[in-house]
This record gives sequence, C-alpha cells and structure tokens, in this order.
Amino acid sequence: MPLNIVVGVTGGIAAYKAVGVIRALVLAGHDVHVIPTEAALRFVGRPTFEAISRNPVHSELYEGVAEVRHVAIGQAADLIIVAPATANSIAKLASGLADDLLGNSILASTAPVVIAPAMHTEMWQNPATVANIATLRSRGITVVGPGVGQLTGKDAGPGRMSEPDDIVAAALAVIGPRDLIGKRVLVTAGGTREALDPVRFIGNRSSGRQGVALALAAAARGADVTLVAANLEVAPPASIQVIHVVSTLELQAAVIEQAATADVVIMAAAVSDYRPETVADAKIKKDVQGDVLQLTLVKNPDILQGLAANRPTGQVVVGFAAETEPDDAALLAIGRAKAARKGVDYLVINRVGWTEGFATERNQVVIVTGAGVIVSEASGSKTTVAHSILDTVSKHES
Repeated sequence: MPLNIVVGVTGGIAAYKAVGVIRALVLAGHDVHVIPTEAALRFVGRPTFEAISRNPVHSELYEGVAEVRHVAIGQAADLIIVAPATANSIAKLASGLADDLLGNSILASTAPVVIAPAMHTEMWQNPATVANIATLRSRGITVVGPGVGQLTGKDAGPGRMSEPDDIVAAALAVIGPRDLIGKRVLVTAGGTREALDPVRFIGNRSSGRQGVALALAAAARGADVTLVAANLEVAPPASIQVIHVVSTLELQAAVIEQAATADVVIMAAAVSDYRPETVADAKIKKDVQGDVLQLTLVKNPDILQGLAANRPTGQVVVGFAAETEPDDAALLAIGRAKAARKGVDYLVINRVGWTEGFATERNQVVIVTGAGVIVSEASGSKTTVAHSILDTVSKHES
C-alpha cells in the first residue's frame, strides 16, 4: 500500500545522499513530500528535490497559511524520515522546538519518526548529542546509524550518514508488520566477560548491535520485549526493559528466569565458552608472576542447548553461530551441525572476523532450521537483518 512519507532534509553535507533516500521511496511507489530546511537548500537545490520527489517542495513556515500547511503536512504523514539529521536538528527535535516548517510538521504528527544522524565524530560523541539521542530513543524515535567512515575533508570515524538503502529499509520496517502483538520476546545481546581479577577479563569483540537491533525490531512489530544485555558498546534502548549482566553465569541466570514466560527466545549474545577456574582477589602483578602467566579455564554451561532442551511447549528458540570459517560451504556445514546439536528451531549463521560481523554496522546471515534447511538469507544493516530473522520467526508462529 502506498504511504504518505515526509522526508525532512537538514543542513549537512550529507544532504546530497537524501536524494537517494527520496528516489528509493518514490520508486517503491510511495507519495513523498520533502521539507528541506533553509540550510539544506544551500547544499541541494529545490528543483532537485521536486524532480526526484515528483511533488512541490515547501520549506517556508509562513507559506500556505490558509491551508494550515504548517500542521497539515505532518497530520497527513504515515511516516517521517529526517536524513540527514544534524546535531542542531537533533537538539531541536529533542527540545520540541518548532521554528521552521520541518519542526512544526514533526510536532503536529503522530506518525513514526526515523532519523539518520550525520555529523563529525566529535559532535556525535559530545555529551549533549548523546543525551539528545537517548531522549529521542526513549520517545520511540528510530535512529538509523550513523556509520563509521569517511567524513568531510580528511576526517574519518563515527558520524557518517547511513546509506540510503539502509535508511529506507529501516524506516519502512518501522511501519511494517505488527505480527508480534501479544508475544513476549526475549533477546540477548553483547559479549560476556569472564573476570581474571578485579581489573582484567577474558571477553570477545561483540558490540551488541545485532541484538539491540533485534530487540528494537521486535518492539516495532508489537512484541513485549526484554533485552538481556552483556557489556553493550551501544546505548541500550530506553523504551525496552533491559537486564544488564556481565558474565556467562549471570546471563544464564537471567535468561532462565525470563525465558520461562517468553514466546520467543533469540540468543544473539556472544557467550564465552570458558571462564577462569579461579579469580584473583587483587590485581595480578607481572613482577610476581614472572614471564609466563598460566591460566586454567573451565567450560561454561551451554545456555542455548539448555534452553532448547527445557523450553515450554510452543516456545520458539533462535540461536546464533558466529564463525570465522572463510569458505561458504564449510561455514554452512558448521552451522547445520550446530543447529542439530543445540536443538534449536532456527540458527542464524554469520561469518565474523577482524572486519566483519562483530563491531560493524552491517551483517550477512543465513538462517537454517534445526534440521539444517535454509529458510532465509539476509544482508545489509543490522536492522534489515533483524527484520529478516523476525520474518522467519513470525512465519513459524503463524
């Protein structure tokens, strides 16, 4: 069904990428109305927005007063996307300011709002921006990105606007199916840490992005979501119940308790296979230990296998297999063997390494049943992958 979509464009160099967002939405059959700020029009001209959107472009707050345009556009919207969203526009949105047509349209709308931040790394990491983003997330606004990459000039780092296709996929997913209404979904995310002493631990490189994306996507689809978070490197969603844990044993205890009443359990956390047999009470000193430090590790419990074996009737259990195997066929074989061994309904197989899988904005997965049958493949942003996983779960549920 065609949607009435408002695309707000604010004044950053990434405004040129907004043209790709608008074009993709139009080609998908939606009715797109662009509201650029005055600063945005310094980067991309009004004729470009009109040609791509196929609609007149309005930017002045005091135009169209007779038709009450400053609220009518927002009232008619099914979805609002702001791309790019600069630090200034994010601050204004968090404060509820409405000194231009875009701000008025957002305040006057009850439609879902999706923003794609774009700014220099220092601005993105500034405490004011961090607080503003947390505020917007707590109000249900979806934040897509930013990614890590080349910025203006010679700078590079976090703050690059997500690619147009990823923004469009994430935005449309927000108003996608509400097929999990009435379902309780438990998601784990992040990487567990096993203490060596009060200051050191054995851990892994999982950031928790995929698990957080799954939690947010499930909530967007109507589920009652609980997120068990192990040492996230991304801000946990304020709109979702979050239980913080550190170690594998802590994660196991939380999951067992929460899974008892869950309809769906998705184990996206990277769980440590081993933990130190003993934990030092004080910092281990190299001048005491000498040139070699020997550790004795003991195996952690297999949480996923235990959940699958003891699940309530009708519960769907989804596991993850993060492997470094470079060959696709061998990777699939490893995943199929793991799916059978764990006893899960579905296993999400993804390759990880120094530059893929962990601590990245994108993912590529193959989803197999417990019997090893491929049911889906997905690649793209972790939000896109999250919805592909939930599509599979939803079909199982139906």
